[in-house]
Amino acid sequence: MGMAVTVPRYTVDDLERFPDDGNRYELLDGMLIVTPAPRQAHQWVAFELALRLAGQTRQVARVVGPGVVSRPPWSQLEPDILVYPARFNPSSPWIDVTEHWLAVEVLSRSSRIYDREFKRDAYFALGVRQVWLVDIEDRSVDVWGSRSEHQVVRDIVRWAVPTTDIVVTIDLVELFAPLE
Repeated sequence: MGMAVTVPRYTVDDLERFPDDGNRYELLDGMLIVTPAPRQAHQWVAFELALRLAGQTRQVARVVGPGVVSRPPWSQLEPDILVYPARFNPSSPWIDVTEHWLAVEVLSRSSRIYDREFKRDAYFALGVRQVWLVDIEDRSVDVWGSRSEHQVVRDIVRWAVPTTDIVVTIDLVELFAPLE
């Protein structure tokens, strides 16, 4: 007879005790997910996207990277870029940010399946309005407006900022050109 395997469940408070070692520690329903530090191309694309998002939304939104979407005690995710309303004080704890407009994940070898198959849906369950999965290899962005509203964009991404008349426009050909 086989023995049952007990998988530990962690809480958001437990994350405070993990080392600051360059790995990303996240929780999804109490399950610990550890991904290694990203490569240079990943970080560069995330930074460039964050600059473009911030430049077009500065008065109405906060753009951070990485950000934190938290629902204690069992879930806390860290998107590469998080956009949320500017009314939230940037010195407040992440738990005080209760509205999340956009979560962006730049796919990497180590996180590709996790980001596509689990994290995307978890963001929607946590109340994020839109999710972008940026594929550096394919030079595309999978734009998810909900679990069923999806398009793959290879030229220009347009994002209507909630509660405003602002439409963010990002030229993907220009964004990815330095990676050639």
